[in-house]
Order: sequence, then C-alpha cells, then structure tokens
Amino acid sequence: MASTSLEKRLQAAETHVFKVVFPNTTNHYDTLFGGNALQIMDEVAFIAATRFARKRMVTVSTGQIDFKKPIPADTIIEVIGSIVRVGKTSLDVLVEIYKEEMYNDTREKAIEGRFTFVALDQHKKPTPIL
Repeated sequence: MASTSLEKRLQAAETHVFKVVFPNTTNHYDTLFGGNALQIMDEVAFIAATRFARKRMVTVSTGQIDFKKPIPADTIIEVIGSIVRVGKTSLDVLVEIYKEEMYNDTREKAIEGRFTFVALDQHKKPTPIL
C-alpha cells in the first residue's frame, strides 16, 4: 500500500468521542471511576481499529494506562483514538482522554493508554490487516 494511501487511512481512522462525566460513573472521590474510563477507552480504540482495518477486530492486550489527572463529575471529556502501529495481523491504538471544565476553557490530558488489536477472519483466526 502506498504511503500516502496509508497516511490517509490512518487519518480517516482517528476517532473522537465526547462524553459528560455523570455522577453515576464516578467513584467515592466523585471522579470518573477507573473501570469506566477503561471501558470508554477500549470502545474508542475498537472503533478506531475497525475504521482502519474494516475487519473484525478484538482487543488482545493493553499497554500501560496512565491516569495523570482526576476527572471530576460534571466534566466534559474528549476521547481520541489514533492508530500508532500497524503490523501484519495486529495494530496498536493510542487512546487519550482530555478533560474540559463545562463553564470555562480549561482543557488538559487526563489519561492515556495503548491498546493492541488483532484482525480475525470468519473462522476467528488472525488475518492480515492490509
């Protein structure tokens, strides 16, 4: 695949999702529960991986997840998934969560992590991505 075609495909696969952190998704500190953050991140990573490969994709591992800043209830978050590595049957997605306060322009990175996916064929066996 030509590099310009690959670059376009990588750009087209980048996924942005916005959510509001409601109180029912927070922990006893009134911040986004880590398990909920991981679920959102895996979902966005899956969408980005599928948009890139247009094949059945499954999560096979996660890299280090860094919780840099707490995300309080009543915060807007933007979750961004970007393909950062493409192998023969697997790819990696970097997922970043940015938090924004609702009533001012404050925006900062709160969480980031890496997710690895494998493409599967109809027999649930690894298949080439490209």
